[in-house]
Amino acid sequence: MTASHNRPSQTADRMLDPRVIDPHQDLVDYSTMGEAEIAQVTQVLVGMRRWRESEEALSFKSRNHMRLNENDMKALRFLVVSQNQNVVATPGALAEHLSISSASTTKLLDRLAAGGHVERQPHPTDRRALMITITKRTHEQVRETVGRTHALRFEAVARLTPAERDVVIRFLNDLSRTPDEAPQSMDAAGATLPGSPRTPARQGN
Repeated sequence: MTASHNRPSQTADRMLDPRVIDPHQDLVDYSTMGEAEIAQVTQVLVGMRRWRESEEALSFKSRNHMRLNENDMKALRFLVVSQNQNVVATPGALAEHLSISSASTTKLLDRLAAGGHVERQPHPTDRRALMITITKRTHEQVRETVGRTHALRFEAVARLTPAERDVVIRFLNDLSRTPDEAPQSMDAAGATLPGSPRTPARQGN
């Protein structure tokens, strides 16, 4: 008889279940939650993981196809947005957007220009500056990858009701907080204080 094995995705899903990874409830207190409620919360976490993996796969595919790194792709998206808003993109503005030095920006633009992704031209109003534009071919490539994916995300959010969007906004804002930004934490003796991560948020009956 052949031994059965869980698929990698099933194992990854189980690793998000607090009953599996925190059976003694050292970090999360789920003692007041029913099995169905815990399973539903876990499914939300599974959905988040799958979305993150999809995002990473798309980013890798786009970079690999165009032979670019992450900062290169950020620069191209910046140039697309600048062009769509009729804003002149300069090396200085790009450096500020990417939070990199002028020297690093020059190297980045040299690399993108050598690959036929961008063009540098005289600034229309400032003789001391340059204007950076994305080439038509690269613009189309970015639109077909990043642009279409963003359109699908927008449509998914648009299908939600205003109340549902408010819930999602609050949820994502809560997720973006670091542990140091939690309302309250453990006291000096190690006891859990109200509002700490161990206290599950409860909805009204």
